[in-house]
Amino acid sequence: MPEYTVATLAAMVVVVLAELLWARTGIFTSLQYWLALGIMFSFQVLVDGWLTKLSAPIVTYHPEQMSGIRFPWDIPIEDFGFGFALITACLIVWLRLGRREKEHTS
Repeated sequence: MPEYTVATLAAMVVVVLAELLWARTGIFTSLQYWLALGIMFSFQVLVDGWLTKLSAPIVTYHPEQMSGIRFPWDIPIEDFGFGFALITACLIVWLRLGRREKEHTS
C-alpha cells in the first residue's frame, strides 16, 4: 500500500482512537465540530485544488506513494484525511486543555 495513503489512514485512526479512548471530549457529537470541518474542507478544496491541479501543479506527489484517487478536480483524497486528522487533533487538545484548566480554577 502506498506510504502517503498508509500515513493518512494511520493519522485518522490515531486521532479517532485518542478521542474515544483518552480525551472523551464528545467532539464527534458536536454540531460546531462538523460545521468547522465543513468550513475547513470547503477552503481546502479551493486552495488544494489550485496547488495540486494536474494542468499546472505547484505541489506534486510521487505516484507510487499515494492511492492515485483524486477528487474533486485533482486533489489527492489523502489530503482530506490529513486535514481531518490535523483539525480534529487540534480541537481535541484545545477542548481537553480547556477542561483541565476549568478543573484547576474551580
